[in-house]
Amino acid sequence: MKQLTPLHVDEYISSFPEDVQEKLQQLRAIIKKAAPNAEELISYKMPAYKLHGVLVYFAAYKNHIGLYATPTAHSQFKKELSAYKTGKGSVQFPLDKPMPYSLITKIVKYKVQQNLQQVKKKP
Repeated sequence: MKQLTPLHVDEYISSFPEDVQEKLQQLRAIIKKAAPNAEELISYKMPAYKLHGVLVYFAAYKNHIGLYATPTAHSQFKKELSAYKTGKGSVQFPLDKPMPYSLITKIVKYKVQQNLQQVKKKP
């Protein structure tokens, strides 16, 4: 069966069990607070936030929530992320553990500043 792409973030979140929906809604609120001017959309079948380029994506899976903030953000917070399974530009937060919302806030704010610096460098 082909998985349909959700049209908006509410539709994406509502497709998960209630306990996961709560975590996704909190994550969404954290991102929106840290980047209030970011555009919220669905990209690559997951929620995405853009402000002069991509800030972060997130996605829920069976056992974790993935946060995708590009390799530069992950390398900036390598020490804080060391408690989690990570990839080059991804981190997995287990569903059975508390979400590190303050760390996620720092990552999003870092990405906002990074993207704004890139805009300033462009002629």
